[in-house]
Amino acid sequence: MTRLAILGSTGSIGTQALDVVSAHPDMFEVEVLTAHSNYELLIEQARKYKPNAIVVTDERSYKLVKEALLLLPIKVFYGEDALVEVVKWDTVDTVVAAIVGFAGLSSTMAAVKAGKRVALANKETLVVAGELVMRAAIESRASIIPVDSEHSAIFQCLVGENMDKIEKIILTASGGPFLGRKPNYLVNVKASHALQHPNWTMGAKITIDSATLMNKGLEMIEAKWLFGLKNEQIDVVIHPQSIIHSMVQFVDGSIKAQMGLPDMKLPIQYAIAFPQRIDNTYKRLDFKEFSKLTFEEPDYKTFKNLALAKTAMFKGGNMPCVMNAANELVVHSFLQNRISFIEMSDAIEDAMNKVGYIEHPTMEDYIESDKEARIYAAEIVKQSQLSSH
Repeated sequence: MTRLAILGSTGSIGTQALDVVSAHPDMFEVEVLTAHSNYELLIEQARKYKPNAIVVTDERSYKLVKEALLLLPIKVFYGEDALVEVVKWDTVDTVVAAIVGFAGLSSTMAAVKAGKRVALANKETLVVAGELVMRAAIESRASIIPVDSEHSAIFQCLVGENMDKIEKIILTASGGPFLGRKPNYLVNVKASHALQHPNWTMGAKITIDSATLMNKGLEMIEAKWLFGLKNEQIDVVIHPQSIIHSMVQFVDGSIKAQMGLPDMKLPIQYAIAFPQRIDNTYKRLDFKEFSKLTFEEPDYKTFKNLALAKTAMFKGGNMPCVMNAANELVVHSFLQNRISFIEMSDAIEDAMNKVGYIEHPTMEDYIESDKEARIYAAEIVKQSQLSSH
């Protein structure tokens, strides 16, 4: 039995990971569940999966969960420190890192340092501190298995291959709901439009990132660290059907692609069961239903976030951390209709220009850069609100 700690169990990845557990009760058991404030769903999950422990990072929710589970033999802990502690337990084999954004960094880093297998769904961890995380993984012999569909695809294509035979990797992007649109259309886009992804069902943050193509930018940086690549070896292509999840081109010109219907449960299952490939009842890809698979170059001018992410990746140091922090803040503001779709890129660019560059940051530098970038981005959001009134 593989004993799992699922960090962010009430989110999109966390709930789907629990679906995989339910389908294979002979293979997986839940040791730890964690959530921020969705206490109702967390209580429901605790009663169903009966973990050894639960961690809640929102104080009010913690009290409600503790009270509701009083009669069950489940330990209920509160706060960030508890989150960092539970991943180190001997009773945890695999940590599913599914907390969204910078908030997931400390617990993922703790799991890596403890030498755990990490099923990584939190791409921001490697975007922000990829160098530190991968160094820690080498030192502790932790294995990091990607959950993102694109990185899972690359990982699957590389099984049995020599890493030094990679010529380049090609990340595929659906293009999101605004594929082919120009800036004059995007000016009036509201959060409700951007949340309507054509192919995938995901949480709000990642869906907005997909609409701005920032998601693909974050994935480029994540891939660089995950697979030990040079910046020049990472390419992006728009593939609206989302059937090919990503590709690897080798030194002999041969290309391997991993394909399937868009369903996050597949990469989650692959990550937590690896090296086994286990059966399931998910819908199968029928090529007769897809007479055409198309590919095109991304529009870097209209979707400036992808260009900004590429700049951050090439610059390195604390720049990806700055970009990520500003992006997290503006996405949150956009979801509250406090900044326009187009202005999000301006705020990110402003933060990247204003926060001091650090070539070899420490963890403390990352934390400080994250704070600074949020302050600059928040200022742009404030100005945007003033000008719209």
